[in-house]
Amino acid sequence: GAVLSVCESDAIGMLWVFSLFQVHVFLVMLALLCFFSLSEYILARIYHPESCSFSSTCLSKEYCIAMLVCFVEYWVECYFFPQKPNKYLFCLGLMMAIGGELARKVAMVTAKRNFTHLIATHKRQDHVLVTNGIYSFSRHPSYFGWYWWAVGTQVMMCNPLCTVAFAYVAWCFFADRIQDEESFLIFFFGRQYSDYRARVPTRIPFIK
Repeated sequence: GAVLSVCESDAIGMLWVFSLFQVHVFLVMLALLCFFSLSEYILARIYHPESCSFSSTCLSKEYCIAMLVCFVEYWVECYFFPQKPNKYLFCLGLMMAIGGELARKVAMVTAKRNFTHLIATHKRQDHVLVTNGIYSFSRHPSYFGWYWWAVGTQVMMCNPLCTVAFAYVAWCFFADRIQDEESFLIFFFGRQYSDYRARVPTRIPFIK
């Protein structure tokens, strides 16, 4: 009984180390993660029921490790720097994350069955080049949205290390993926896609 009481006391003491705002920011982050994965799955189920699976949530091993690392940085820095996170950066990061999320989901809804989580290596009969709506603003709006969502979540949590790391890793990932994907799109649509690519940027920094 005495040991249990000591453990409960220590646990309560650890909770009091962190402010309500720090806990609030963490819960907002969890909500963003849940909405992202759930909405990815729902839209995949709507537009691609034949191939929808758990992988449609985008919860890959690498993704989960990245989230774990950002959680560790957040709580360690909250412990040593009680003034973290900054409320203005929280608001800025939250707007970036919500804006990125909206851009990605609008892209998925606009493209409908033309959007896939995996790069299409074969052209389906019903595959068309989507250039209207948000695709007239960015030729890869789902990547644009995901990039700013990822960076925004770390700005929101005031994670300096993960902000830099997420921005760099996401940029490298999308730079390679866009290059690979566009080689197939040029093969599928020829001059139509080449003209579209020359006309509409990606809106991801330093990726034309």
